[in-house]
Amino acid sequence: MLRKLWELFIGFTRASNLGFGGGPSLIPLIKAEAVDRYKWMDNEEFADSLAIGNALPGPIATKMAAYIGYKVAGWLGALIATIGTVAPTVIVVVLLGSLIAKYSNSPELKAMLEAVRPVVVVLVAQTAHDMGKKAFPTSSTWGIAVVTVALLYFVNIHPAFIIVTSMLFGWAAYGRSKKVT
Repeated sequence: MLRKLWELFIGFTRASNLGFGGGPSLIPLIKAEAVDRYKWMDNEEFADSLAIGNALPGPIATKMAAYIGYKVAGWLGALIATIGTVAPTVIVVVLLGSLIAKYSNSPELKAMLEAVRPVVVVLVAQTAHDMGKKAFPTSSTWGIAVVTVALLYFVNIHPAFIIVTSMLFGWAAYGRSKKVT
């Protein structure tokens, strides 16, 4: 049990401290730890945890840490994974806050940020591709995706509304006839 807790702490510390660009950029790093390195779940379970995390309010990294931590080691696992996600960043910001403020407008830092953005986009795209392999098993799931794209880009509906609506649609169309195991 102690080994699992340590792995949760290290895995989520690594993911949260190597991620750059906010919540979405952490998703591929969390996937690398949870699916590829420690095998706490497969791609389909990861996609489900991401969907659950996106349906709830708050930062995605902490929600996924709590969910995966709970799955691996119960409530203590959820706590340890969440601490691994948040604590190191908080410590760095507190200790280096004045340095961050001092150099936030430096041309060197801006150049580094500009160079890392394409890497983050590619990592997120790779994760989306991996999850998409299992997310579109039927023509109805492709239909949901097409409607979602249309609503986001042409109607400009808030993503939270789409998420809640899709969950209700899933329950109405698929959930009532199947037993969840």
